Amino acid sequence: MSSTTIPVRTASASYDVVIAPNLLASIGDRLATLLPTNPRAFIVTSPEIYGLHGHTLTHSFVTQPTILEVPPGEEHKRLSTVERLLEELAQHGADRDSILIAFGGGVLGDMTGFLAATYMRGIRYIQVPTTALAQIDSSIGGKTGVNLAAGKNLAGAFYHPLAVFADPAVLTTLPATELRAGLQEAIKAGIIRDRALFDYLDTNSAAILACDPESLTHVIAESVRMKATVVANDEREHGERMLLNLGHTLGHAIEAATHYTQLLHGEAVAWGMLAASAIAKRRGLITIAEHDRIERVILAYGPLKRFQADPAQLVTLTAKDKKNRSGARSFILPRGIGDAVVVKDVTVEELTFTAERMMAMVARQDVAHA
Repeated sequence: MSSTTIPVRTASASYDVVIAPNLLASIGDRLATLLPTNPRAFIVTSPEIYGLHGHTLTHSFVTQPTILEVPPGEEHKRLSTVERLLEELAQHGADRDSILIAFGGGVLGDMTGFLAATYMRGIRYIQVPTTALAQIDSSIGGKTGVNLAAGKNLAGAFYHPLAVFADPAVLTTLPATELRAGLQEAIKAGIIRDRALFDYLDTNSAAILACDPESLTHVIAESVRMKATVVANDEREHGERMLLNLGHTLGHAIEAATHYTQLLHGEAVAWGMLAASAIAKRRGLITIAEHDRIERVILAYGPLKRFQADPAQLVTLTAKDKKNRSGARSFILPRGIGDAVVVKDVTVEELTFTAERMMAMVARQDVAHA
């Protein structure tokens, strides 16, 4: 298959997202084309990812990069991890001409971007995402950061990569649960702005979940294309870009309530999208038929894990969401498949009703597993 290149153009940065199976073996050559001065490269990765794909990546470099390792898991997405990595960069003699390579999933990509933004007040980095979630969504758009005890991604910066290189072939080594969770972000993209993508996900689920290269590449490319358009229009999330957070208001609350240990991010977002669709149906914002179809497609890419949370606590946690402005809760609701809107008048009563309904769904054996 030939590669697909999608440009991302914002007020502060311009770069390309390159998507192609077996791209990993050419990263060194591609980076040499981008940066002919051959700067020192530092790969930030997890031991698991490096064990699976590290040799393929490093073999593409003439001068071997320095490897910096981070344990997997959301619990390591903290300032303390970034501080350790900053010290390691300094100890290894990294300078302003050095380049970081984020080689892993969304957590690692967010942290590496923040590391690049803060080391010596900013050095270059590229994203080489290895999970469906990172290839579809989190590696694009320049959002970087770490979690605080008070909430997710509350410390960070907008800092774009020099390029993104996504190799769908590496997704064949993902556990099925991680692949399915990541694909929920593609469903999100379809609900927000791309009905054709949503239709494709609906009618081609078997091929996509079987990691058919053509189907998977199409889903990744169309998701990236949608996000690139939104980011170009609203780089700093003052308006339109907030739509990309469909499912994330309650999703982040679920993650916080479960201490980031019970669900993958995409699974939490899926539950959040189910809740957002339910609010939209209750308001008459979306038709029953479209609500039911959204629910069916989300669950087709499940099953969604069970989790334990108090509905009242989830409602309280939504008040800490970073999208909120001047004390008002911002919430993204679908008006139809391919059309979403930001609202600021979702009430505590609506959220409570929806959180209770969602927790009742969690308990159903036909949509969840222990």
